[in-house]
Amino acid sequence: MGYSQALLTRVKELSGDNDSRVSVRNGEITIEPDRGSFIPLLKTLKSDPDTCFEQLIDLCGVDYQRYGEEAGRPWQGDRFAIVYHLLSVSRNQRLRVVVGVPEDDLKVESVVEIWRAADWYEREAFDLYGILFEGHPDLRRLLTDYGFVGHPFRKDFPLSGHVQMRYSEEKKRVVYEPVTVEPRVTVPRVIPKGA
Repeated sequence: MGYSQALLTRVKELSGDNDSRVSVRNGEITIEPDRGSFIPLLKTLKSDPDTCFEQLIDLCGVDYQRYGEEAGRPWQGDRFAIVYHLLSVSRNQRLRVVVGVPEDDLKVESVVEIWRAADWYEREAFDLYGILFEGHPDLRRLLTDYGFVGHPFRKDFPLSGHVQMRYSEEKKRVVYEPVTVEPRVTVPRVIPKGA
């Protein structure tokens, strides 16, 4: 699904006062508003008759810590971002909104009051990235255990984790222990012919 020039023009008009960057990536319009002023913009994008983004279809976190290093162009923006994917069912249009979140202030306003569907998406981003959604009605871990230490989708999270959880028959309860997973080689072993 492509984008319409009319939608691109209208999104630029609506975001003009918010110091936002509007671009087209992979056939979809992307808007990058300032973290401090994106809530009024999202409300307008939902209610404006020319945009009518009545549905939030996805919200996810992104960690740019090592982004671009292999190409020799390290990321210069905020380390984290929240990405909102919006859909206008009535107008058959899509929009991506990317809000940068600096590493030293991991807070962004909740959009649950705008789109109720954001509830568990925000909980997931909080759990996996540690980004706090101010104003969320029930911000708690969703995928990891309550005693889990850290946020596993961050680029600096250790691959093997810190602790493991298991049920102890001896103690008749769940116990936490340091990780005991042995590293393993997943490369197929090739044995030369005649060896």
